[in-house]
Amino acid sequence: MFSQTEIGIDLGTANLLVYSKNKGIVINEPAVVAIDTATMKVLATGLEAKNMIGKTPGKVTALRPLRDGVIADFDMTAEMLKDVMKKAGKALGFSIRKPNVVVCTPSGATSVEKRAIHDAIKSFGAKTVHLIEEPVAAAIGADLPVEEPIANVIVDIGGGTTEVAIISYGGVVSCNSIRVGGDRMDEDIIQYIRKQYNLLIGERTAEQVKIEIGMALIDHDVKKMDVRGRDLVTGLPKTISIHSKEIQGALKESLLQVLETIRVTLENSPPELSGDIVDRGVILTGGGSLLQGMQEWLSQEIIVPVHLAPNPLESVVIGTGRSLNIINKLQKALR
Repeated sequence: MFSQTEIGIDLGTANLLVYSKNKGIVINEPAVVAIDTATMKVLATGLEAKNMIGKTPGKVTALRPLRDGVIADFDMTAEMLKDVMKKAGKALGFSIRKPNVVVCTPSGATSVEKRAIHDAIKSFGAKTVHLIEEPVAAAIGADLPVEEPIANVIVDIGGGTTEVAIISYGGVVSCNSIRVGGDRMDEDIIQYIRKQYNLLIGERTAEQVKIEIGMALIDHDVKKMDVRGRDLVTGLPKTISIHSKEIQGALKESLLQVLETIRVTLENSPPELSGDIVDRGVILTGGGSLLQGMQEWLSQEIIVPVHLAPNPLESVVIGTGRSLNIINKLQKALR
């Protein structure tokens, strides 16, 4: 058994989640920091900071310190973590002193990137820091039997990266990671609308478009949506109407990259595990897996069953928290 001061952290590109065994998920906030550029003082983090994106005065900047699944700004990440740990301490009803922390890292992270994550967590006074690979955490969170010698295929489409991993006996047998995820899809939508309509929209609007009318590459009934932005010709606000077929076309290249990564990973599967994959299929987790039609499209393309994890957005942090129980076993398997 472990005490309340042992926590799991999903340090995601889009969201930062904190899990405690006793209370479950205690923090689930956007990984955004608002700073005063004159004093470099942190003004807000999480949802409050995200609401400031694109709306702040000159000397206030809202930024995301993690990009493509790794730390882009070490100091800001450390500040964000300090703030998050204060909030977690309040939520858990005590001041977190010297917690034991398990934090997940992208499987493609370099040793330098892993060290940066380790140091950022350590800097707010963690007693011990264990790193667990994100696909393993996602598999544990999706209730897969990761310790058994059978193949579990996880496709984790996050904000900054998509990771495809075959996990067996507590470790990653084969894994591929690409820096394509929800953020890239938002960027695809921004660029398409800019090119097609001479209209500039922000990240939050693009995300809303993706959620409401974004569609994987399947036949569907067309949906429409009004989008507001700034006309690049006149400089004035303007509203246009777009439909789901257009957004589908804008997302096509990124979606095909995700599909190719899944195919490459499955092709590299050891023959002994291929039978398990045919029987058990592929599990989707991460926010990107919630794109409309994603499950249906992938099952058509890779011809094995495709299942959605019970809590796609929370699988990684739930798995990170649960891994506290079996971290020693996992680390032996991963050595």
